[in-house]
Amino acid sequence: MTATNIDSVPFWANTPLRLFFKGISFVFHPLFIPSFVTAFLLWEHPNLFAGFQPLLKIQRLVTVFFNTAFIPGFGVFLMWRLKLVPSMQLRTAKDRIIPYASAIIFYFWAWYVLSRQHDSPELFVNFLQGTFFGVCGAWIININSKISMHTTAMGGMVAFFIVMLLKDNEVSPLYLALAFLTAGLVGTARLMVSDHSRLEINQGYIIGALTMLLAFGV
Repeated sequence: MTATNIDSVPFWANTPLRLFFKGISFVFHPLFIPSFVTAFLLWEHPNLFAGFQPLLKIQRLVTVFFNTAFIPGFGVFLMWRLKLVPSMQLRTAKDRIIPYASAIIFYFWAWYVLSRQHDSPELFVNFLQGTFFGVCGAWIININSKISMHTTAMGGMVAFFIVMLLKDNEVSPLYLALAFLTAGLVGTARLMVSDHSRLEINQGYIIGALTMLLAFGV
């Protein structure tokens, strides 16, 4: 029995590789992806926010982070402390129903508020709409399957960079290559350190990409 248990443990389970995958899962947590892409658009895109003062850029980033990362994350923490969910890891599809519903509200609010700012570029507004659609799509799929939130965010991010390159030839294709690399690393990490199946991970990529393309009318 001991030998069987040892053989059933993956070779990387107690190695630095597992810590690496856990780090990837944390750094590229789905709640952080809207803020990462927003920061890229604010400071790295060659012309999208040209003319914006540094303080205004910071305000836009804080708005996105507060609504798409801080409040949903803090909401999960409160749900855990109030024993509405057994763990902040949200290990089952049932655990994710209420957090998804609350996230939908704040992702919608981020999109709605910033879409009403007349100086918000269309590309940026459509990206926020895509993130809102992504959460809605994941919530629907979660009814029958514990879709991967990580790969849903990654699928949306890759689809966004594809659309961005098609719309703006001044953006380097290197960014799309980095998006694909990150998406691959995150998917591998979820296979290694989570209990997601390949189907749940692939569902995330597909739903994330389709909902982002829907936001752009592709």
